[in-house]
Amino acid sequence: MSFSDLMPAIAGMTWQNLVMILVGCFLIFLAIKKQYEPTLLLPIGFGAILVNIPFSAVLTQIQGGEEIVGALNVFFKAGIATEVFPLLIFVAIGAMIDFSPLFQRPMLLIFGAAAQFGIFMTMILATLCGFNLKEAASIGIIGAADGPTSIIVATQFAKNLLGPISVAAYSYMALVPIIQPPIIRMLTSKKERQIRMNFDANKKVSRTTRIIFPIAVTILAGIIAPSSLALIGFLMFGNLIRECGVLNGLSKTAQNELANIVTILLGITIASTMTGKDFVQPSTLMILGLGIIAFMFDTAGGVLIAKLINKFTKKDEKINPMIGACGISAFPMSARVIHSMGLKEDPHNYLLMPAISANVGGQIGSVIVGGLILMLVPLFA
Repeated sequence: MSFSDLMPAIAGMTWQNLVMILVGCFLIFLAIKKQYEPTLLLPIGFGAILVNIPFSAVLTQIQGGEEIVGALNVFFKAGIATEVFPLLIFVAIGAMIDFSPLFQRPMLLIFGAAAQFGIFMTMILATLCGFNLKEAASIGIIGAADGPTSIIVATQFAKNLLGPISVAAYSYMALVPIIQPPIIRMLTSKKERQIRMNFDANKKVSRTTRIIFPIAVTILAGIIAPSSLALIGFLMFGNLIRECGVLNGLSKTAQNELANIVTILLGITIASTMTGKDFVQPSTLMILGLGIIAFMFDTAGGVLIAKLINKFTKKDEKINPMIGACGISAFPMSARVIHSMGLKEDPHNYLLMPAISANVGGQIGSVIVGGLILMLVPLFA
């Protein structure tokens, strides 16, 4: 009996597998030590280790001419290929979001559109780098800072790139506190960063308004971009569960048990695409680089639009330009980052509520843009 028969995993190990095992360990390190998106990076990292041990039982194998189906392949077909896992995450996110602050200054919704600028810039750059239009769209959507949207678009347009796109989307969401502040400081003056915004945290929004909002947004989004309905519809359904007032048990379940269970399954299932032979490619590095460019352009786009709006508004109605950076969909991390930056510039400048408003606008904007891309790209591809 040969060594390869006794220790097939060691005999079949390639340098690409070793690289990906190290990548998995690094993601686990970031999740535990740095606490960067631990709920996702830890399952993704551990899953990367599982799938890069040759002949791993978590992936489908051929043994003695018989196909042995792997657990992660089953999860992938059931939850990712069908888009079930990302859509259930949207229900959970919707149940977590309170849109009430947005009603005080609805104009902040504009940043949910402005901060999607990076998506389209990155699409152009990706095509120049040799990716086809559908692949470029899948890479560009990383700039939405919305993991489930990135997964859905990549699943439909570029399944071969799902692994690096998912890792880039969630990793950069975790790195928002590192990516955004330098860009914001570069584009704004200290005086601009000290602008205070009037916001009445005690102002109440009627229950009727809160109930009508998710229904109205769903109908409007469906009319504008029917392809976005799976995305925006599940998000708004989760929010309606929260706001209707008669499903408190379901709301809490969506925010906690559903979110936790699906996040675990989503993270470890994504890892099934992170095998060494598929992941360790020059294209992976290009995707990671383009992803961070998308985040940078998104942040810059929101800040610059805020500065432009201030040119036409009264002094007491000016917007702190940092708020524009919250138009990305990294909810609520981006809002916390901006609030923290505001306090550093002025200990009495509380930007959390307007930042949250722009951030939830970004959540809406990202799923609408995702739906538009799903609808329009096939027409030109």
